[in-house]
Amino acid sequence: MRLLSGRGSVCTLLICHQFPVWLRKVISMKIVVIGRGHVGGGLARSWSGRGHRVTALGRDGGDATDAEVVVVAVAAAQIPDALDAVVGLSGQPTIDACNIYTDRQNGYPSLSHQIQSIIGGPTAKAFSTNFASAYDRIGEQRVAPSNLYAADDGARRYAEQLSVDAGYEPVYVGPLDPGARLLEDSSGLTRALAAQLGPFFYRYAQPGQL
Repeated sequence: MRLLSGRGSVCTLLICHQFPVWLRKVISMKIVVIGRGHVGGGLARSWSGRGHRVTALGRDGGDATDAEVVVVAVAAAQIPDALDAVVGLSGQPTIDACNIYTDRQNGYPSLSHQIQSIIGGPTAKAFSTNFASAYDRIGEQRVAPSNLYAADDGARRYAEQLSVDAGYEPVYVGPLDPGARLLEDSSGLTRALAAQLGPFFYRYAQPGQL
């Protein structure tokens, strides 16, 4: 992996020997992001800057009929209402970027499974272990920071492509079940580290790749 720096812009990430060729090029997608907060809004801006056609929806909802991939980035308690306000959710590949900071209030094994029960498509959990407040500093790093994700097979390529296009190196932790719950349950550790370091990046790599 090599990072080409560019002042004032997200660096171009070149992947060698680790990911399929299609990841090295930006494949423009129609993305609907549900949530305009720090995470949803920040990712929408990053992807727009890489040539994707992004529609960010807020509390008023909107139409996701033409979306090739849906990204959900809202507070855990807002998931039902946020998705209910959007028409055209019907089996699209979905990325869950939500976090949970309170006790679970439903019977789903993870937020990803809750979202999947509504949208119905292959689903990935991604971007939940990174800090939105650091998005604008990704391009300053010597190497690309990691983005842990779990995914159904049908959502994996979307999570990988959009991780790369946001400036991260995707690191697959396994299938959605149990991977999504593992990522959600790691939020306590992330918050403990942030209390000592502030917003931080992390990188998982094999020896010789740091």
